[in-house]
Amino acid sequence: MHPELLSLSLFMLGTSCSPGPNNIVASYSGFNFGVVKTFPHMLGVIFGFTSVVCVLNFGLINIFKLYPLIQEILKISGSIFLVYLAYKIAFSKNIKENKKENPVKFLETFFFQFLNPKGVIVAIIIVSTYVESGSNFVNYSFWVILVSFICALISITFWTFVGKFFRRFATNEKFIKVFNYVMSSLLLACIVTFYL
Repeated sequence: MHPELLSLSLFMLGTSCSPGPNNIVASYSGFNFGVVKTFPHMLGVIFGFTSVVCVLNFGLINIFKLYPLIQEILKISGSIFLVYLAYKIAFSKNIKENKKENPVKFLETFFFQFLNPKGVIVAIIIVSTYVESGSNFVNYSFWVILVSFICALISITFWTFVGKFFRRFATNEKFIKVFNYVMSSLLLACIVTFYL
């Protein structure tokens, strides 16, 4: 058992459930496409973020410490992708014409986690704070990875159902467009927070 399991869990729950790129896209997708069609995005986030934590935990964090410029490059690359995604969300086609299309696929979402500024920063913090080298490394690593997986699962599921909940108020095309514009604006606002 990790001696700071409560602290780790609260930190992860707070950061993973707060609005961020993954959660906003999940709400958009849940709203426009439903829960089932959002599964690829959900799985991409869950397994992608957990993979980022694993990769950082087992060595990459040392590279970030030696070369902080890499983190800046990832932040800029992730921001460019998010601007593109915000554009796609804001100007998505009429939902009836676009019924079968998913906003993002599993692989896109999975690999985006390695560019997602919020996710990478959170992963760096938890690995730096809650994993120590030495005899407890394997034990602490196990708990950090497990808690990361569980919190990603809870968070992305919650935000998908938030989007699905708002769908019941979508009585006309104008409401849908406004919802998509709001989601797009929130995604752009996330980018701004990465540079504050």
